[in-house]
Amino acid sequence: MDDRSWIFIEDRVNNPYFEKCLSDFLKFAYKKKEVGSRIYCPCRRCKNSERRKEETVRAHVTMKGFLTTYTNWIYHGEDPWDFNQENMNNGVFRRIENDDMNELIHETLGRTLEENSNINLEELRGACDEETNKFFKLLKHAETELYPGCKNFTLLSFVIKLLHVKSLCRWSNNSMTILLELLKEVFPENELFPSSYRDAWKIVKDLGLSYHKIHACPNDCLIYWKETEHETFCRKCGTPRYKQIVKQSDDSSEQANKVPAKLVRYFPLKPRLQRLFMSSKTASLMRWHEEERIKDGKLRHPADSLAWKHFNDRHPSFASDPRNVRVGLAADGFNPFKAMNNKYSTWPVILVPYNLPSWMCMKQTSFMLCLLIDGPKAPGNDIHIYLQPVIDELNEFWDPGVPTYDAASKQMFYLRAALLWTINDFPAYGNLSGWSTKGKYACPCCNKDVRSQWLMHSKKHCYLGHRRFLAIDHPYRLNRAQFDGTIEKHSRPVRLYGFEILEQLRDFRNEFGKDQPVSSARKRKRRTKDNNDSEQSPICRYNWKRLNIFFQLPYWVDNLLPHNLDIMHIEKNFLENLLWTLLGMGKTNDDINARYDLKEMGIRKALHPQSKGDKVFLPPACFTMSKDEKEIFCNVLKTVKVPDGYASNISRCVNIKERQISGLKSHDCHILMQQLLSIAVRRILPKHVCRIIIELRDIFRQLYSKVLTVADCETLDCLSAFFSDEDNLGIDNTIDDTSDDDVFLIKPNKETRLMIDSNFGI
Repeated sequence: MDDRSWIFIEDRVNNPYFEKCLSDFLKFAYKKKEVGSRIYCPCRRCKNSERRKEETVRAHVTMKGFLTTYTNWIYHGEDPWDFNQENMNNGVFRRIENDDMNELIHETLGRTLEENSNINLEELRGACDEETNKFFKLLKHAETELYPGCKNFTLLSFVIKLLHVKSLCRWSNNSMTILLELLKEVFPENELFPSSYRDAWKIVKDLGLSYHKIHACPNDCLIYWKETEHETFCRKCGTPRYKQIVKQSDDSSEQANKVPAKLVRYFPLKPRLQRLFMSSKTASLMRWHEEERIKDGKLRHPADSLAWKHFNDRHPSFASDPRNVRVGLAADGFNPFKAMNNKYSTWPVILVPYNLPSWMCMKQTSFMLCLLIDGPKAPGNDIHIYLQPVIDELNEFWDPGVPTYDAASKQMFYLRAALLWTINDFPAYGNLSGWSTKGKYACPCCNKDVRSQWLMHSKKHCYLGHRRFLAIDHPYRLNRAQFDGTIEKHSRPVRLYGFEILEQLRDFRNEFGKDQPVSSARKRKRRTKDNNDSEQSPICRYNWKRLNIFFQLPYWVDNLLPHNLDIMHIEKNFLENLLWTLLGMGKTNDDINARYDLKEMGIRKALHPQSKGDKVFLPPACFTMSKDEKEIFCNVLKTVKVPDGYASNISRCVNIKERQISGLKSHDCHILMQQLLSIAVRRILPKHVCRIIIELRDIFRQLYSKVLTVADCETLDCLSAFFSDEDNLGIDNTIDDTSDDDVFLIKPNKETRLMIDSNFGI
């Protein structure tokens, strides 16, 4: 059936040609189906979402019409590539140009033309909000001919395509205005070309492509917003708001000619959450977590977690309506120029709605960009000042809520939303939580009860309190020789809740900005055993650097799991530390400084450095590989072959001659950790060392699994035993708090202990 123009026929009843084409379609659809079975109904109402019998499909298509955008019949036995070039030349694609625009409006604003074809706009305006009225305005543009007799473009489709070309070819705004002026002269009268770029932008701005520009102090002291919106100098550091003033003609506005020193782009959250309910299908899916989720005690979705259930118990009025949205916040920095020699850090802040099913909520199409913080420097601990618009809007969503139209129930309701947690890597965890993840008190979960020790030779902190997480009668607690030479009598640290954190920060005052001159900075004192345990400043207790802005949310103090760690970064850092130590390259944890620290601590005497004349000899540890073994290890990774699309070309990162591995991406580390590393070391390292690596691999596999049970999470406490065995191997569990790299150097015990204690966000 190459000619598919029959799907556009409107006079379908008692039309022999339409009935013949429909019969041919049904015959094609049932070619590989049993007689009497059900197929997807392609009518404009069902849209291939419901399975129905042949007679019902025939009646639906005849009465409702065939879905005009469904030209490649992939749901009825046709392969995606079977729609040949003849179909593209027979007028089908010219006929569905408007339908493409309708589909775009549907994806953006949540409705389709078919859903609203029988709705009286004037009657609906009284019952709908502004967003719904924008939908009908866009539909009007999608149906308006660009000029009399134009069949290929509507006003909306032309403007969208022209703006797309402008972006691809990097046209200036002025060049597009000149082109539009020329087109208005060339084409006949009564054309509807916009007269300028600004007019074209006004046509598509309701598609959700707009944002608010908020100026900021380049020293991260404040944003020019609300009471500081009209100020021209920073209140704290006195830095000018604008870089320069470009003088133009007198008729141009002065404000438009000023270049801000730093810019933040804010994408309002309100219209994005409201649009989730403007489609009847999406609105129904927003109740999936309560009405259709499998509740068998297994962890498949954030709604199965203890944190979700605890929030519902503390706020029953919010939980009473399943349409209320729970969101998570993620933030991290990246270099938009993809040039490692150019230090530039742009920070996007993304919100993820968790009401949707598990196979939808973590898709990229469900993510909502709410902030884009310009560089070149990362905001660091001052990121809280940029989150003020987000927090204010979340407070508005909490009480009383935002009036929203629900397409599923066809009613207006007050939509409420709550932020459950954040998801970050470990450095961003410190920025958002306000607790510094460096130094003596680096662990946020242990808080003031962190067990740390300063290593004089390695110039970093070492965290030796991991045995506290073992059972009170575990034999490792009494084992002196294989650990730090002490007996562990302490119990695991007590977890702090929101009100206890607020008590610690009762007299704390935030001071934002990076305006302190380098010359006036206080010099660091030389660390010794005597001054390592000096008392903290009464103004900044323990490791708190900021009172985080999330406490302005009235429910944040009740959140059971306010901050989560991103397993992707953790896995990457695990693997890099293992490779560095096994191959003795880069920032290995088994260098001469680590051996001198072992000697000073009086442990692992077999690994102490030995002086032989003018040279120092380091006795090999059980995980130390010879040059030949390193070559074998690298050769295995160099020659490994995996299925197409399974992984990138890992061999490009392996240098057999230098016996080094570098340039691994996050997914490369994922494949190495969970698949290839245990194979590469099997014939090289001793059995008990391989067992540790295999056990670590299995732990990450379990964390990555799509379905977990509470018992599975409890068994992950075997990580403590893993670290004990790792200590037995002589690996130095330390963190380098002097590193400014984006990939932070953290040994497994602190970060993963925090991840397991937090149940990894589930």
